[in-house]
Amino acid sequence: MKAALYDPEHGYYQRSDRERWGREGDYRTSPERSQLFSATFALYFARLYEELERPAPWTIVECGIGNGRFAAGVLQTLAEQFPAIFAVTKYVGCEVSQDAQSRARERLVEFGDHVQFSSDQIRVGTGIYFSNELLDAFPVHRLVRTEQGLSELYVNVDSTGAFVWTTGPLSSPRLAEFCSAYSVELAQGQVIEINLAVDDWLAQVASKLASGFVITVDYGAESADLYDPARRPKGTLRAFSRHSFVDDVLSQPGEHDITSSVNWTQVKAVGEKLGLKVVDFASQDKFLLQAGLLDELEQQLSSAEIEGQKASLTTGAREMILPGGMASSFQVLVQRRVKEDV
Repeated sequence: MKAALYDPEHGYYQRSDRERWGREGDYRTSPERSQLFSATFALYFARLYEELERPAPWTIVECGIGNGRFAAGVLQTLAEQFPAIFAVTKYVGCEVSQDAQSRARERLVEFGDHVQFSSDQIRVGTGIYFSNELLDAFPVHRLVRTEQGLSELYVNVDSTGAFVWTTGPLSSPRLAEFCSAYSVELAQGQVIEINLAVDDWLAQVASKLASGFVITVDYGAESADLYDPARRPKGTLRAFSRHSFVDDVLSQPGEHDITSSVNWTQVKAVGEKLGLKVVDFASQDKFLLQAGLLDELEQQLSSAEIEGQKASLTTGAREMILPGGMASSFQVLVQRRVKEDV
């Protein structure tokens, strides 16, 4: 999974010849679906700026900035509606994909010195660490319960040269420790994914953020639900191409996106140990409503000059808040670090 997604030359996220985002790509994230997503988060960021007692300067770090669409929406909204906050804002895009980073640079050039880029997390005195659909793309371990006990699934090559699954002993003692810590008991034949990279990423973020918030948007479930053998007997590992599921995750590495659902119990528990206190956890649709999406919709509708713009805004709003829509299957976790925890 790490090679298929992140190989410097052939990895899916590194390739410049693949259109990954939008209708013509393989997936559409919330910023592609509606400009209201980033605008509403900008309102929320402005509220957090006040809670942090108006620091100057302050930093917003977006981990996995992608093509920069979310960042552009946030910065545009801050510039138009909160010019005093925009004036003291430094927006840092962390992105390992050089292709994505170059696209984001081009999109965000109008914001000048307010935007910086980094291939790794940076140290932040006061601010926000934000990510959208990042954790689900971290490489995972796959475990299975066989008659011999708990085993790990590895990738092998069969006689035809095709990639296939094979089993072997656990590659790290951290995997058994994980199962014990979260009371994970696999049924016979059940397959699960364990994302140890989440722990490592959170530890790095917590070590870089002195004061502020970590905001994580993704799709997942609590541990008991995620590892329920009746609901997910074969885990959640899946691949996408042209907005459709790929039958064989191991086929054509580098050609499609690979992902697995996030364990929110893990993210919250690890965060607590690192001094990141949970202040909000909600489905994305409910979060956006509470953060002011309808107010932002009303404002943008009033300034829209043509009917096509109004129709696009209204359609986007429906996708963000209608029950059973895309946003209801995503969650938003907000964790706070205060200076006393450092």
